[in-house]
Amino acid sequence: MQSALQEPGSVPHLAIVSDGSARWAHAQGRSIVEGHEAAADTVIARIADAIELKVEQLTLYAFSTENWARPAEEVEQLHAMLARRIAADTPVLHERRVKVHFIGQRDRAGPALAQAIDDAEELTRANSGMRVFVAFDYGGRAEILAAAARYLGGGEEAFAKLLHAPQMHDPDVVIRTGGERRLSNFLLWQSAYAELVFREELWPDFGRASLEDCLLEYAVRRRRFGGRETASALVLG
Repeated sequence: MQSALQEPGSVPHLAIVSDGSARWAHAQGRSIVEGHEAAADTVIARIADAIELKVEQLTLYAFSTENWARPAEEVEQLHAMLARRIAADTPVLHERRVKVHFIGQRDRAGPALAQAIDDAEELTRANSGMRVFVAFDYGGRAEILAAAARYLGGGEEAFAKLLHAPQMHDPDVVIRTGGERRLSNFLLWQSAYAELVFREELWPDFGRASLEDCLLEYAVRRRRFGGRETASALVLG
């Protein structure tokens, strides 16, 4: 089964709701900012793992439209950390040929963060390796509403082209850490037939072994997409 995980395209699109950083910080007696720093370290490590496991697309939930309701000081510190880490970590991803995309609204990002986002996309634009989509100031409902306002007909395929990232495949599996069991407004349209895997680990504690466990669980599930189950319905043979 381990070798099956490393087959190209075995998990074409993996999406992650990386929950639990603040609770991790509290349990460790650290500040929330330190929790977010630890979360960023975990993101970079798991991106490297996903590359090795031949994941083609990876989407990460960095900041939701609802996260603006958090204390203003926490939001400001988080955005400052994001700007710094994006600038520092993008060259590392670039060396691995990762192509970085940001999805969501950008008009509310501060100048430093907005510049870091633009620079990351520009630096990695020509890369042909794994695509990483970072959902920032993102909400699934807002994405659908924006697409609906521009929709002139043509069915699901035409509608999907109006979403934030038409080049994004529908996720095959969505992992959520931190013990909660909901999507929290994440990729609502795209996740219609995604397999959902919920984990108790807080995100900074989500290691390589945890990721492999999730992908192994996905690998033995049967995906029918509304049809009847057949012998060929196993995700991996």
